[in-house]
Amino acid sequence: MFLAGPEHFVLIASDRLSAYDAVLHTPIPGKGVIMFLISAFWMRSLPAATPHHLVSDDPAAFPSPFREHAEGLAGRAQLVRRAERIDIECVVRGYLTGSGWKEYRASGAVCGIALPAGLADGSRLEPAIFTPATKNDTGHDENISFERMGALVGRGTAEALRDRSLAIYHEARAHAWARGLVLADTKFEFGVIDGQLALIDEALSPDSSRYWDRAEYEAGRLLSFDKQFVRDWLDASGWNHEPPAPPLPAGVVTKTQDRYLEAIHRLSGAER
Repeated sequence: MFLAGPEHFVLIASDRLSAYDAVLHTPIPGKGVIMFLISAFWMRSLPAATPHHLVSDDPAAFPSPFREHAEGLAGRAQLVRRAERIDIECVVRGYLTGSGWKEYRASGAVCGIALPAGLADGSRLEPAIFTPATKNDTGHDENISFERMGALVGRGTAEALRDRSLAIYHEARAHAWARGLVLADTKFEFGVIDGQLALIDEALSPDSSRYWDRAEYEAGRLLSFDKQFVRDWLDASGWNHEPPAPPLPAGVVTKTQDRYLEAIHRLSGAER
């Protein structure tokens, strides 16, 4: 992230991947470009995503000195508005899986929200549930109740964050479903720009969201198009989820890259 005047930043994409709150040392080639393409696509496509922080992803339109390096920044940079970040991870779960599935098996609830009995891994949740977490710069994020969130940021802000997050998720889930993907869950970040609640950071990418193949899902199987493939390998490796993470094998890197490319192709129609 680089300052670009008093009201803007330039974000530069990284091919590094994070898992379990640790940044992995093995890059996924092209991953940063894909993340920016998907995020920009969603911000421009979904009515509920506006207002957001994205100004331009064309470096030729950036202010100096970035404009003079447009060729090297193409596809890897975004000009965004500066925002007063709200330190809440806005998590929406439309399907029961991952840590939510583990918690449900233990207690019948997810983040304190009671769910019906008899659900399975991958069960669709109607309605989708909002499960906020603290946004910590160091250490692990912490799941919190909506009431705790209200105490931290104010009741009105908490309600606005919840309602906006659910609205974006429902629009994106419908779009993904029509294009052969299931948007299982996701997380958003918001800030305040010119007095308005604005979507910031990246949105609805395979880094911050869980995608499954729709045909496989309808056949009763969960085939991921996100970094779950990396998480599964890390779990099988015996890593204790504390930094540093082990290096990824070449086969895991290649398969992760292929799934990210397929995700952007399906969602936006971009050529692979």
